[in-house]
Amino acid sequence: MIVDFDKFVEQEQVYWQELEGMLDKSDKDIGFKMSLAEIQRFQYLYGRVSSDLAKVSVLPSESDIRVYLEGLVARTYSFVHEVRVSKRRFKIVSWIKDKVPSVFRTRVRSFQLSCTFMFIGALFGALAIIWDPASKEIIMPFPHLLGDPSDRVAYEEANKNSETMAGSQGTFASSLMTHNIKVSLFVFALGITAGIGPSILLFYNGVILGAVFADYMIAEETLFLLAWLLPHGSVELPAVLIAGQASYVLAGAIIGREDGKPLTTRIRQVLDDLMHLLGCVAILLIWAGVVESFFSQYHYPVLPYEFKIIFGAIQLVALFYWLLASRRKSEQST
Repeated sequence: MIVDFDKFVEQEQVYWQELEGMLDKSDKDIGFKMSLAEIQRFQYLYGRVSSDLAKVSVLPSESDIRVYLEGLVARTYSFVHEVRVSKRRFKIVSWIKDKVPSVFRTRVRSFQLSCTFMFIGALFGALAIIWDPASKEIIMPFPHLLGDPSDRVAYEEANKNSETMAGSQGTFASSLMTHNIKVSLFVFALGITAGIGPSILLFYNGVILGAVFADYMIAEETLFLLAWLLPHGSVELPAVLIAGQASYVLAGAIIGREDGKPLTTRIRQVLDDLMHLLGCVAILLIWAGVVESFFSQYHYPVLPYEFKIIFGAIQLVALFYWLLASRRKSEQST
C-alpha cells in the first residue's frame, strides 16, 4: 500500500529510468550484450518495476504512471522473451577465421564423400590411359591435351605462351573466375538430384585429372605437370571438392526423411551451412583465377619448376591448416 504517492514516485523513478536506459541501449545496439553483473541488475530492476506496477494498479487516479509502468514492463518482457535472431554485423575476418572452418569440419563427411568420387574417377582415368593410350582421344575434353606431352612442354618452355599472355592476364583471370564459379555452382545445384548428379560430375572430372597425370607421367614430364597445375590447382581442386561437399549436404537434406520433418524445414536447417561453404568456394576460385593467370601460365626459364611446386605445396598446406586448425583449438578448450 502506498501512503505517500509523490514520495513513492520520487524514490522509485530512479529504478524505472535505469531499466528504461538499459532497454534503450539494447534497442540502439542490436549486438548489445550484458555482463553477469548487468544481467543480475536487470533482473532486479525488472522485478522491482513489476512490483511497483502492481502497487500503482490499485490507484485508479494515477493512470498516467500506471500506463507508463505497463509499457515499461511490457518492453522488458519482450526483451527477456525475445525469440528473433539478432542481425549482427557481418565480420569478414571472423567469418573467414572461425565460421568457415567450423562449418567445414561439421560437414567433413560430405567433403570425404566428394573426395572419394573424384579419387575413384582419377584412378579410372589413369588406368585407362596406362592400359590403352588411344583412349586419350575419348577421355580428354580439350584439344590442347590430345597432343604429345613432350611437345607441349617444349612449346611452353620456348616462352610462346608467356608472349601470348602478356598484357591480357587480367581478362584471362576474370574469365577463369567466372567459368570456375559457374562449374562449382553447377556441381552444387546437382545436389537436388539426391547426390547422383554431383557424384557423376566429380567422377568425370576425376577421370580427366587422372588421365592427364598418367599421360604426362608416361611421357616423363611429371615435373612440368606439377609446376603447371599445383600453383592454382592446390586451391581450385579443393574449391570444387567443397562445392561437392555443399551439394551432398543439400542432397542429405532432400533425402533425409527419418526425422519426419518437412522438406522446407530440413533445407532451412542446412541453408546457413550451404551459404558459408559456397562463400568459401567463391573466395578460393577467385584466388585460383588470379594465380593461374599471373603465375601458373609462366614456365621455365621464366619461373623455375621447383619454385612453382613449392608455392603450390605451401598453399595446399595452408588451406587445410586453415580449415582444420580450429579443431585443435576446440579440443584444447574442452
